[in-house]
Amino acid sequence: MAYIKGIFIQDIYTNSTNGYTVGLLRVKESDIPEEVNKVVTFTGTFNELIYKTTYKMEGNFVEHSKYGHQFLVESYELVLPTEEEEIIDFLSSDMFPIGESTAKKIVDKLGNDAINKILENKDSLLGIPRLKEPKITKIYETLLEYQSTSYIVLELSKLGFTTKNAITLLKKYANNTMDIVNNNVYDVSEDIDISFDEIDKIARNMGYELNDERRLEALTINMMKVLTFNSGDTYLYFDEMYEYMKKHTDDLEEDIFEYILLKLTKQNKLFIDKNKYYLEEYHSSESYISSRLTKLNDMKKRKLPKLETKIKVLEDANNIIYDDSQKEAITKALNNNLTIITGGPGTGKTTIIKCIVRLLLDIYGINESKIALLAPTGRAAKKLMETTGIPAYTIHKYLAWDKEANLFQVDEYHPNKEEYIIVDESSMIDTLLLTALLKGTTLSAKYIFVGDYYQLPSVSQGQILKDMIDSNVLDVIKLNCLYRQTEGSYIINLAHEIKNKELSEKYLEKRDDYNFIPCPDSQILESIKDIVTIALEKGYHEKDIQILAPIYKTKNGIDNLNKILQEIMNKPDKHKTEITSGDTIFREGDKILQLVNDPDNFISNGDIGYIEKIIPASISKSKKNEVTINFDGTLVTYTPKDFINITHGYAISIHKSQGGEFKLVIIPFTPSFKRMLYNKLIYTAVTRAKEKLILIGSPDAFMYGVYNDYIENRKTSLKELLEKTYN
Repeated sequence: MAYIKGIFIQDIYTNSTNGYTVGLLRVKESDIPEEVNKVVTFTGTFNELIYKTTYKMEGNFVEHSKYGHQFLVESYELVLPTEEEEIIDFLSSDMFPIGESTAKKIVDKLGNDAINKILENKDSLLGIPRLKEPKITKIYETLLEYQSTSYIVLELSKLGFTTKNAITLLKKYANNTMDIVNNNVYDVSEDIDISFDEIDKIARNMGYELNDERRLEALTINMMKVLTFNSGDTYLYFDEMYEYMKKHTDDLEEDIFEYILLKLTKQNKLFIDKNKYYLEEYHSSESYISSRLTKLNDMKKRKLPKLETKIKVLEDANNIIYDDSQKEAITKALNNNLTIITGGPGTGKTTIIKCIVRLLLDIYGINESKIALLAPTGRAAKKLMETTGIPAYTIHKYLAWDKEANLFQVDEYHPNKEEYIIVDESSMIDTLLLTALLKGTTLSAKYIFVGDYYQLPSVSQGQILKDMIDSNVLDVIKLNCLYRQTEGSYIINLAHEIKNKELSEKYLEKRDDYNFIPCPDSQILESIKDIVTIALEKGYHEKDIQILAPIYKTKNGIDNLNKILQEIMNKPDKHKTEITSGDTIFREGDKILQLVNDPDNFISNGDIGYIEKIIPASISKSKKNEVTINFDGTLVTYTPKDFINITHGYAISIHKSQGGEFKLVIIPFTPSFKRMLYNKLIYTAVTRAKEKLILIGSPDAFMYGVYNDYIENRKTSLKELLEKTYN
């Protein structure tokens, strides 16, 4: 690691939120002689840099393809000036309440050791003309603060904190930072974006033993977060936790671990119910959900008058006839305080939502502002809006999620006021999200949950829709009749055969809307290229085509598919600007998948957009690569720090496809995918196809997945809590 020492002369760019800075340093000293007396561009994270002040920075010089020669700063410290001219510049800066004339008088009296003399005794400033006590105190306190700030950042860096994290801690704890870190370094992980492994490494460097009680407490919480997220469970058993802990400790004794669990329980971080161990937030969330749902279920119903007659009016107006199960779903949804409607593809779920909205708006004259149409993903929300003709939102947007604070601004203290809450794609909702949604609405709001019981469960902890339905204590309407199919259509029939694990031999027969193309692994990529090329020639737009796969790696995985598909769907063109980020090429016109929720820009995890414009760093005002992506009319500009939040979207995971429909869906099957192939996953993938479905690869792998009865039997308590209320 190299160092440079010099005067900060210019701020080129600073992000006030995270402290990321690009600036210029006039180098006076360095362990690389050729850099001395040069003006060097540096980049890094800083608390606050003072103009015309000397800093020592440690890091490395790099040659950036776009930005050229620059110094990447890993740590830095303020160097108090010792030369007369430097001291005068420093004391007359905006930090201090004096000008250049008074600064010169201070140096004339105290000499080149003026800074240290002031720090040792502020009374050394007494006698300076026109320098009164308030200004003397301000000068002294400012010097003390900056000396302390520099020391804290330096000490945290030595421990192993990144400069960014050190500055975050400094801003939160100020001069108490080192006391808090030294008392229990694991405590600070709640205040900075740092993984347990990183904080654990720092703690070990500080001398913490593997079985230090503070480490065991933090490891237990992290272990429970990891295990529950990986499994989707909301609680764990002692044995599975203890096995994990033994692997990450030094022969941890069982009674010691039991003591740690009890201690965390007393701290209200865990909850123990007989043999079930919960993180407190999941226990309290499931309890809240159960309580709220049962209260809704038991509330007096507000029946709409002449509903059956009104449904007939709507049928006549739209030349449609609802079957008995659909009428039951519509009636209960409008009269009950809580209704669950479930059914597979083509059973009329969307039709029912549209009917409910039209009855409320057109027949009963309910104001649009009284209805909230919600979905877990942006694609599903957009589909709701297109179906009903009124606005629909992601749950995160509806609850005004603050990404930086990771909090919902709409909560039980500031709830939304809608009377009818219609939630589509409910199988995707996790425990904490439903808790936030219920808290973010009034206690009297009617809830209508719509979803497919057989779809994949939420990515995060819980299985909300399944638990609500399996409890058998809430009003559930199951739709079984198939409507969304035309003569000769096979996709929906195939989906139901997959769901029921009753696959007929016809799955290998070519249909107008379906084809299975058997081929060896070695030919899957070339075959997909051919299929896509032919589809484009037949008039399919690239927006209509979606490739789905279960994993990212391997030859036929998502990452490799995207590289190959980019060359077909968005070929290199001299008229299209492109940039490189790592091993990824972003090109104007590229199909892009959003990987995280971004409420500030009104886009959600799983949204698909297209690169509309790229401005290279060499000509952009920010001096950074800028990529502007169009998400259905919403333009969002990304710079390199944001590129981790996007990827190409020509091929996406089956989980990311939930809530969306595509005209043409292509799904590869290969034995290398087997560990990820199971019934619900394939069912979910197949039901994403709206007009045409092409399966390609190994029939054996496909059959294996269909008959792999692996079900994510998640350990959750919501079903049991609901049942207990009524038994």
